[in-house]
This record gives sequence, structure tokens and C-alpha cells, in this order.
Amino acid sequence: MTEKVGRIESISGPVVRCSGISGIKMYEVVRVGDEKLIGEVIEVGEDEFTVQVYEETSGVAPGEPVLATGDLLSVELGPGLLGSIYDGIQRPLPELQKLSGDFISRGLTVEGLDKKKKWHFIPTARVGDKVVPGDIIGEVPETGIITSRIMIPLGVEGEIVEIVDEGEYTVIDIICRVRDTSGDVHDVMMMQRTPVRVGRPFKERVPMDTPLITGQRVIDTFMPQAKGGTGAIPGGFGTGKTVTLHQFAKWADAQVVVYVGCGERGNEMTEALEEWPHLKDPKSGRPLMERTVLIANTSNMPVAAREASIYVAVTIAEYFRDQGYDVALMADSTSRWAEALREISGRLGQLPSEEGYPAYLGSRLAQFYERGGRMRVLGSNDRLGSVTICGAVSPPGGDFSEPVTQATLRIVKVFWALDKDLAARRFFPAINTLTSYSLYLGNLEKWHKEHLGPDWPDLVREAMAILQKDQELREIVQLVGPDALPESERATLEAARMIKEDFLTQSALHEIDTYCPIKKTYRMLRIIINFARKMAKAVEMGATVRRILDFSVLDNIARMKIAPWDSFEGIMDTIERKMEQEFDALFQELAAFGVTLLSE
Repeated sequence: MTEKVGRIESISGPVVRCSGISGIKMYEVVRVGDEKLIGEVIEVGEDEFTVQVYEETSGVAPGEPVLATGDLLSVELGPGLLGSIYDGIQRPLPELQKLSGDFISRGLTVEGLDKKKKWHFIPTARVGDKVVPGDIIGEVPETGIITSRIMIPLGVEGEIVEIVDEGEYTVIDIICRVRDTSGDVHDVMMMQRTPVRVGRPFKERVPMDTPLITGQRVIDTFMPQAKGGTGAIPGGFGTGKTVTLHQFAKWADAQVVVYVGCGERGNEMTEALEEWPHLKDPKSGRPLMERTVLIANTSNMPVAAREASIYVAVTIAEYFRDQGYDVALMADSTSRWAEALREISGRLGQLPSEEGYPAYLGSRLAQFYERGGRMRVLGSNDRLGSVTICGAVSPPGGDFSEPVTQATLRIVKVFWALDKDLAARRFFPAINTLTSYSLYLGNLEKWHKEHLGPDWPDLVREAMAILQKDQELREIVQLVGPDALPESERATLEAARMIKEDFLTQSALHEIDTYCPIKKTYRMLRIIINFARKMAKAVEMGATVRRILDFSVLDNIARMKIAPWDSFEGIMDTIERKMEQEFDALFQELAAFGVTLLSE
């Protein structure tokens, strides 16, 4: 095949205008300049075409050659993804470091998967089996947590005429041959190549009725995420977006996690790269990296690659979804991605919309988020998989009315609003429960009742009502002081304090409190709400709130959050018995001696 070569006409940062190649396609990958920098066609004219280059273009001059590859921007999918750390266009960062040291040189070509490493392939299909795209023909125990399922690729359907025996093979070895109805034989490898701009196909979407347990009490209780759902976490600088997303990625009960640091500060990605290999999965006890794919495209990397990193990440997530896994995709942050769109759009001379963002900002965000979902995936067997997408948004000055936040909120169904005032008071996670919401509460109610308790929805509603009442009373307290309130309202303030301090605050740095099993969350909430109910009853009978604050069980309630994961049930039982005893003693005292004996 004759190579198609054109020339550079002009350069504006990452945007390069070229000419001399007929039949060039939108989103075709090209090699730009003498150093063969990687780029992608984003605009095609009659005689010229425009390329966004995914590497630094300084020093590139007009007249240098442009080479068309004929391929779309694609990723390599197969064994070897898990535990890997890529840049925004799926080049392994450790391999780049070997080639160029600590600073990435331009024009380097590194393949996404290691073509020399051998994997232990275990066939699950036999000669004579009829297969369609998506059917699993074998397995590769990739890590101690996840087994890669080798699937028939798109465009291949028919009868297996040859399949290798169990053994060691590379991702490009022929492991299977399939004859279609026309008699043509197709070779199947463990590796697939998939374009990133279009979602991988599936059979149908199914209802999202199972929660994605994050281990963060405020989220799992008041604004839960569903497996396959979409969520956004906006907040100003320093409110804890990245820490919260790190917590999601570490502890969410998805089987595979894809984390893309899109335009974030390098030190935050460094923290993740250094910390995560040492963390252990709470379920398996294995290193968390064995079920994680990291994509690092920090703020000092070329801006155009930032735009591509989101699509690379979601395509990798869809690949694991098609294997039947539940995948969680964390994007930090979509605001930086939108800034890349704005810069490219400005250099193209496109008409700007609000705050300089392109008019297609909302549709691009929708294209990304709507690739999430819970699906019945391709294949002969009935198999479910999901991609849950959670994106951080960084509104300038914490202004939620800015375009990226508003466009995101029109798409996602879970909104975790980070509050600067809460963060300033060292309240973490700094999620404002009164302005945040989840549209999946109704879908998940049945699951919560079956797996936690039939009283879960009532406990959540009661806790939210206490927090709302507390907000109203706070305004009165600021005017007249707490002593002017009646005892019943002082009891409400105390109940709200327990919910906020003993339940909602959670330390990401504590070895136990960093993750809270959902059943422990349920028991903690039940204890606090029962305490609030009994306190309200005691106050109604004439007790003072100050008398109730002398209860020794309050110390035990404050320490519930650090009860070990494997023995919290017994600790909670003890707290409930102690609470019952102390309130029973108070009720007997009230009944026997009257209110006057308890007054001060």
C-alpha cells in the first residue's frame, strides 16, 4: 500500500493545518512533522485538513511532511490492561520512561499491550461450537482478582474450526479460527483493537436497580449511586473532589476501576501512583492495582491528549463491561477536559458560546456520560455488565452556575455538591446533604429493604428531616442563642450534631474509617435515629437535654465509626443494649419521681 504523504501549512499550538492528502477521513490518525508526532484529523476541507496533535508542537515548521495512517484513534484491548499506567493516548508511562527518562520525548511510539509477554490461556469453547461476536472462548487469569475473558470480536461469526490447547500465548498469537457461512476463515487473537470515539455495541440497556457501594456513608445513605449510573461531584478548590474520587476508586464494589486524571495537577496523580500499589482490596485482600487501570494526563501534558484521554478511558471500561464485569470510571476532572475543547475550538476559529466554550460542549459531555449504563452485552449467553461514570467538575470560584457544571447536571442523575464552608470547618467528606441529590433512590429502595432492613428508607427520611430542621434552627440560634430554644428543639440540634459528627464525617486517612461496609452504615444510622427518637420521647416526658448528654453510651456511639470491619456487629449490639438500659432507667426515674426531681 502506497503511503499518503502531505505537508504542514500552518501551526497554532496543538492545531496544525495540512494539505496534500486526498481522501483523508475525520478522526484518522496521522503522523505530523519530521519527528512523526501523533495527531488526529478533526476538520476536513476540500483541499486542506486540520489535525490536533497529541504532543508538544514547538519546533515543528510549515513544509514538514504529514503521513496518513488510515487508522482511527484506537486502543488495544486484552490481557495486560489491569495494573497498567497509561498516558492520554494509551502509551504505557513506565515504557516511555525507559525510552526517554523522566521527561517524555516527542514522537515516541509505544504499544498499549506487551506483545512479547505470554499469558496462560484456558479454552472454554471447542471445535464445532457456533459463535457470535461477544461469545467467550477462553479465560486468562490476569491478576489474583480479575480473570480476563477472551471474546469473539465484532465481525466474526460462524463455527470454530480450530482452537489452541491450554498453554502460554502472547496477545497476538492465533488462538482460534472461525469459519463463517461464506466459507471464509477468520483468525482470532486475545487482543482486540477498538476505535475510541464510538461506544462498543451491546444488546440492550437494563434497569439500574443495584447500588454501587462506595464505602462512604454520606453517599451510600443519602445520595446513592446505582451500578451503571452517572454522577458528578462539583466543588471549588480545596473542597476535596480528588480525595473523594480517590475514595470511590479505592473502595467502590465495582470489580474493575478505570481512573483517568484528566488535566489534574501532577502531584495528585503522583500520590495515586505511589499510594495505590500498597492498598489492599477490602474483599479479596489483594493489591487494589490488580483491578485498576490508571490513565494519567496531567495539566502539564499536551492539552489535546487531555481531550482524547476521556474516550480512551471509557472504551477500556466498555471492554471489561462486555466481559460481564461491573466497572467504575472516575474522571478527574471533566472541567479540564472542557478547557481542552475550548482551547482547540478557539484555535479553529469556531464561534464561541458561553464563557468561550464551544457550542457543542453539552453534546460532547452527553456523548461521554451516556456511554455509561447497565447493559445486556453481546454474546449467545445472557450476560450483564455495567459502566458507572463519576466525574469531578471544577467550577471557577465554586460557582455552580458556570457552563460545564450546568451542562453536566442536565445529564447526570447523581449530584454530590461539595461545600466550601464545610471544608473550611474540616468536615469531610464536605458534601452538602441538603443540596445534593440522587435520582436513583426509588430504583434502589427494593435492594436496600432486602439486603439491609425494611426500615432503611424510613431511617434515611427521618435523618434527612432532622438535618433540614437543624438548618432552620441554626438561623434562629444565630439570632437569639441556643438557650432561648425549647428543649424539644435543643434535642433536634443534638440529634443533628450526632448525625453530622458521629455518622457523616469520615476520615479518608484512618485505616478503618476510610471504608464503611453498607451493613455497618445501616447499623450506625439505626442506632443514632433510635437514640434521637428516645431522646425526643424523654424530653416530651420532662427530661432535659443536658441530663441525656450525661449518658455514657454517647461515647460508644461517637466511636462506632472505628469499629473493625469484621467485628462491628457485636459492638453495635452492645451499644444498642447499653442505650436501651440507660433510657429505660431514665424513663423509670421520670415515672417514679416526676419531672421536678430531674430539674436543675
